[in-house]
Amino acid sequence: MAGNATNLALERGLLRGGERVCVAVSGGADSVALLLGLLEANTASAQNKEPLGVVLSAAHVHHGLRGAEADADEAFVRDLCERVGVPLRVFRVDTAARQAAEGEGLEEAARELRYEALRGLEVDAVATGHTLDDQAETVMMKLLRGAWTEGIGGISPVVTEAPAEAHVPKSGHGAPVFVARRVVRPLLRVRRAEVEEFLRSRGQVWQEDATNQDVSLTRNRVRHELMPMLRRFNPGVDEALSRLAAIARDEEMFWQAELSRVLPQVLLPGAPVRGGGRAVSTAVGTAAWAVEITRLAAMPAALRRRVVRAAARSCGGRLSAEETAKVLALAGLGEETGRAAKVSGRSGSRLELAGGVRVERSARELRFWREG
Repeated sequence: MAGNATNLALERGLLRGGERVCVAVSGGADSVALLLGLLEANTASAQNKEPLGVVLSAAHVHHGLRGAEADADEAFVRDLCERVGVPLRVFRVDTAARQAAEGEGLEEAARELRYEALRGLEVDAVATGHTLDDQAETVMMKLLRGAWTEGIGGISPVVTEAPAEAHVPKSGHGAPVFVARRVVRPLLRVRRAEVEEFLRSRGQVWQEDATNQDVSLTRNRVRHELMPMLRRFNPGVDEALSRLAAIARDEEMFWQAELSRVLPQVLLPGAPVRGGGRAVSTAVGTAAWAVEITRLAAMPAALRRRVVRAAARSCGGRLSAEETAKVLALAGLGEETGRAAKVSGRSGSRLELAGGVRVERSARELRFWREG
């Protein structure tokens, strides 16, 4: 292949020599460029004196949508992988059935099924073709929805999950293997325009998904309407949003470490009993935690919000920004604005929040538990 992969500014540090790396290839420009870029990075040349040294494969997920167009995408990926000599695995999933069963949006259902399929691969890492443009669009969508810091962090360059249990390969022979628990995004610093220029310079075509033009979908509306408008205010807005995401991820990493230190000191199990001590339920599936209001009041506001959210999370719930404000108002610590201003801070007052989370105020504590 002509040229070299440095044109794509691949994040080579996300991968290590000798690893088995599977590229998720949809047939679109981003994933096709990632596959070709990694192939070039793997090949010694005058321009590439230190080959990456990974064992490449590819995977394609047919979502059971878009009929003949999706079939054409699959055929394209099969032909591409055969031509460049990369082994391919194809998954077929039923997105419509998943959507109906789980009540998810179409995009969410397709994404969940896609990653479920990829997680089962017997490789060290799965590489996806997310670009800087994808990052900017994701961060903007999170901002519009009022996300917390972890949401504003957008797409992480690498996601590592706890290893799955080892299992014997389907052949029944050989050493047990672990399924993939690492997802990497080597193109996250590369603009979509650079990806397409890279492919054109190699004479490589790609597939266009017609649904990417459907502005009834939120992401497409952000991509085709909002982002072009923002670029008129700031031509570097994509890079700015990408930097914001990186900062947010660093901030979140700090706060997670801080919470690990603070929570054991302030999160109390069960409910207080006469004579001292606390009563903890032993019923399966039940959990109750409490935080002393005086300790919450002494905390900086940023830590206070996170402790409240962590208490709810310990009961299996996730609080929105509005719900967090209501809980703090229940403790007499919230900002007296919006719906939180209507929350009573009297002892005995209670909140019923999404996901079955309940919060009750006593004279001294906020008590969290979950029903259902």
